[in-house]
Amino acid sequence: MLIEAKIADRLSTRHAYNVIVIGSGPVGVHAVQEFIKHNPNRHIAIFGDEPWKPYNRVKLSSLISGEIKEESVYTDTRFSKNSFIHTFYNNRIIDINRHSKTVIDSQGKQYHYSKLILATGSSPHIPSINGISHKNIFTFRDLSDAQKLVGRSIRTQKTVVIGGGLLGLEAARAMQRFNTEVTVIEHNMWLMFNQLDINAASYLKKHIENLNINIRTNTYVKEISGSLRVESIVLGNGEKIQCDSIIIATGISPNIELARNAGLAIGRGIRVNDYLQTSDDNIFAIGECAEHRNKIYGLVAPGYEQAAIVSYNIAINKATYTGSITATNLKVVNYPVFSIGNTGEQARSREMHSFQDAKKGIYRKIIVINGRLRGAIATGEMQGLNRLQEAVINERRVWAWQINRFLKEGYLWPANESKNVNDWPANAIVCNCTGVTRSCLDEAKKSGADSVAELSRKTGASTVCGSCNHLLTNFIGNQGTPTPSKGHKILLATSVTGVLICLLLFLLPGIFYNKSAQELNWDFLWRDSLLKQISGYSLLGLSLTISIISIRKRWPEIIQKWNFAYWRIAHVTIGLALMLALLMHTGFRFGVNLNFYLMLTFSGLLISGAITGTIIASEHSLSHKTARRLRSFSAWSHIILLWPLPALLSFHIIKTYFF
Repeated sequence: MLIEAKIADRLSTRHAYNVIVIGSGPVGVHAVQEFIKHNPNRHIAIFGDEPWKPYNRVKLSSLISGEIKEESVYTDTRFSKNSFIHTFYNNRIIDINRHSKTVIDSQGKQYHYSKLILATGSSPHIPSINGISHKNIFTFRDLSDAQKLVGRSIRTQKTVVIGGGLLGLEAARAMQRFNTEVTVIEHNMWLMFNQLDINAASYLKKHIENLNINIRTNTYVKEISGSLRVESIVLGNGEKIQCDSIIIATGISPNIELARNAGLAIGRGIRVNDYLQTSDDNIFAIGECAEHRNKIYGLVAPGYEQAAIVSYNIAINKATYTGSITATNLKVVNYPVFSIGNTGEQARSREMHSFQDAKKGIYRKIIVINGRLRGAIATGEMQGLNRLQEAVINERRVWAWQINRFLKEGYLWPANESKNVNDWPANAIVCNCTGVTRSCLDEAKKSGADSVAELSRKTGASTVCGSCNHLLTNFIGNQGTPTPSKGHKILLATSVTGVLICLLLFLLPGIFYNKSAQELNWDFLWRDSLLKQISGYSLLGLSLTISIISIRKRWPEIIQKWNFAYWRIAHVTIGLALMLALLMHTGFRFGVNLNFYLMLTFSGLLISGAITGTIIASEHSLSHKTARRLRSFSAWSHIILLWPLPALLSFHIIKTYFF
């Protein structure tokens, strides 16, 4: 290891690096962070053509609106504390020489690489509109754009935003800082056309219009008018809107010039294979500049996935990237919007189910194809979005009763089932911005991260928009060892005894009647009418008693002075007495017809109750998720078996007295 470090040091002194990353945006930075996890002693250089250190693009709209100061935008990469990482900010790479494996910066200096990662990102797409070169027309993409808009927001009175996607809507909100009149123009039929459907977009539009932002959809800007400076726009329908500023937010164009000049294969982006290699095996491309399987991802989360895979490929071994399921889980203009999977035009003729509450501004839709969840949309507050996201990614099966619950309540699973992050599937995404899963948090916890700050530092979760901070708090807060319930040992003993008796009840034949008067007369219990009635009413009385105890949880005012754990022990103990009464009344013979069904129901009720007691007494030694599922299944089995019992008992009593 020492020799390897010395060789790496020697390489770095002559501007030679094991890995060079071109692009200091979030994806390029993430690639460096992932690489040093695998190879902390290899020299890596990162080049950025912006004059700033890495910053959080998600916070730019908050900077424009005055909600935060500029220092809050910058991210702590901790690169300065690692002597193996060399940063070159405000240093543009202008050429790649693939033959000599060097890159050249704008000052003509050469840097040698073994592996090269292109994370050059994208630039704002500028539409072809008459007058697009007038003054006071801005883009909204990077910190430089944001700083210009901060200054412009003080002077503008009427601003038009061209583009009704996420960036356009955030720019519109930010420009309202000084009571500016803002209008958003979207050429598609509704806002966030690629993420939402027309119903979800209508809820979003209503929310935005309530903030006094004007919305024009299904139209386009035909012309920008003015003498040098912007004065107005003309829409495709002829409508004229006065304005003194315009913000362009009409999408992105991948930065591919560097790759094109180097002779790499390009399409709309830099073409890469499943190892994220370009047409040169030593050069990789990730993020918004990369085109994988004819698709370019304009979100940061897929870029983070690609960064993790590239770093693994270079440092350890080959891992394949098969594509990402894009997800949007953000507050757009302070309104929660969630979208994932198959939600575009191609999904609108598929099997869809929706739920909405107009008063609360809630709309939810799921797309189910061949019984599996393929897409989802939600606007307004909703619990369990991370579980929903995981289910779409893994195309989980959706059952009829789950769809029925969704149509009635807006949830596929019980609303309180997903509150504990520790119960989520291992590959469920906790931080949507960085793609951190629950299993990543588990690994960080095992390595010593015992606080939200440490989890964020080690995994990157909650370092972008911060909306998942409460989930990290939930994860940390639920890691303690479960406390056994009161009296769990007594409950376990009585419950296990009940299980064993029930097994004997099912496995052993019933006690037979005497065949001879000279044998021990044990069957008087079932031949004597009075004793038969006594055992029968004892059985009925015990059943009523145990039923009254079971309602203690529903109506606590009935019995208030005893801890419920002890009532639970009493419930199981009376269950054992019921088994004895059942022996006295039936001899464990199942009989036929009505008696058979009554005995079968009673037996099932007793064994499910005993199993439930065993699980409750042992759940402190099980995982929370396993204990909850076992307890829920056995408890519901117990309850369901109870339902037919009153009717069967009533028919049994009527039959006994009248026949």
